[in-house]
Amino acid sequence: HVGPPILTRFEKTRIVGARALQLSLGAPILTPLPDDVIDVVEIAILELEAKAVPISIRRTLPDGLYMDIPITVLQRPRILK
Repeated sequence: HVGPPILTRFEKTRIVGARALQLSLGAPILTPLPDDVIDVVEIAILELEAKAVPISIRRTLPDGLYMDIPITVLQRPRILK
């Protein structure tokens, strides 16, 4: 693997932002939600916690070597909020 086996805070932020944008533009919600959740950022965080986000991480090294890693194989950090 390229980089740590965990999802970094920067990657998490980028994924949540990208997924929130997709949801705000009408993308389908991919996980069951509590009735009180309507904010797209909260929905994106819940989808990330459930590993239901269809996004991969591309990690690049200075020499140009890169690896696309699905988020399902990365461990989440202990604190997500």
